[in-house]
Amino acid sequence: MEWPQNVGLIPALKIMSRCILTINGGSSSVKIALFEVGAAVERKATASIKSANSQDSADSVLVWLRSHADLSDIAAIGHRIVHGGPRYTNHSRISPELIDELRRIAPIDPAHLPGEIALIEAFQEHCPTTPQIACFDTVFHRDLPDVAKFLPLPRRYAEAGLRRYGFHGLSYAYLMEELAQQAGPDAANGHVILAHLGAGASMAAVKEGKCIDTTMSFTPTAGLVMATRTGDLDPGILVYLMREERLSADQIDELINKKSGLLGVSGSTSDMRDLLSQRAMNSDAALAVDLFCYQARKWIGALAAALGGIDTLVFSGGIGENSPEIRARVCAELSYLGVTVDPAKNEASASLISTSGTRVAVRVIPTDEELMIANIVQRMLAEPDRKRK
Repeated sequence: MEWPQNVGLIPALKIMSRCILTINGGSSSVKIALFEVGAAVERKATASIKSANSQDSADSVLVWLRSHADLSDIAAIGHRIVHGGPRYTNHSRISPELIDELRRIAPIDPAHLPGEIALIEAFQEHCPTTPQIACFDTVFHRDLPDVAKFLPLPRRYAEAGLRRYGFHGLSYAYLMEELAQQAGPDAANGHVILAHLGAGASMAAVKEGKCIDTTMSFTPTAGLVMATRTGDLDPGILVYLMREERLSADQIDELINKKSGLLGVSGSTSDMRDLLSQRAMNSDAALAVDLFCYQARKWIGALAAALGGIDTLVFSGGIGENSPEIRARVCAELSYLGVTVDPAKNEASASLISTSGTRVAVRVIPTDEELMIANIVQRMLAEPDRKRK
């Protein structure tokens, strides 16, 4: 287990005010942040924890928290919950019934939900009277039309909850709010493609403020090729592996989520920075980069067709925010859609990188899931007051 490291926003200093704690549990790390409650939430401290298991994560979060605030100063705790299943289409206060439902659907997302449940229960033990809020990634995609939601399986599977859900929803909600602030409400209500490109990568098509399609599906494994996940894969391949290599369900899960993607293609690394630096001397690294850019272009084209055209393309996530080369390569063959990128603006990672006068605005907007969680929690804490007025 690695103990949490403060990234330098403030030293290990007690914050003497009411705070919101945000917990963003991923498959291999947990991001935590403290926000001071006010007219607008203000970030005071943040850290990232890597640990071998969920109990270590919970213990580490509590150690870090006690060095920065008294537990009695925590007004509420917001948890990023990756999968809400068919039941939770709104962010919700955590209750015993909600935890029971998360346990029931845990087999859908074994990489995230068990650890997220453990973190919730740890804070129930140590802060039993502090409200906890579940902020679901899947809420952003709740308005998917049936043609984008349903899988071509017998109808009884849909009734059991097997459908396309979509993920990265907290990131997308933040990006849409930022787009409205930067470009105005007309831009946010137009035809928007959001490209969250990182170790986990997905895209969403948003029309009139609602998501109408997305690349991820029943689980976060689908869609674009990712760092270690396959993205879309012919299901017949899995049948073949089960029959010919006698792979178990756990072995297939390990293969498609942890050993494939950019790592599998390159045979050496899942990090896009390393792949870009190696590609001149390593044809497998070059192929991994080419595959990522090709699939990103292909998905932009598909989502543009679903939207009936694009007004705005937003790049975000670790790769989308920080790699001018990947942005340029993804956009290079999209001029037929009206997408052209100014090389100097792109190299500088300007907020607007499209060529002046072009039909499609291409933007780079850093995402902030923790701030989105804090904002959701603050709004939900205020809801009872608004209802009484």
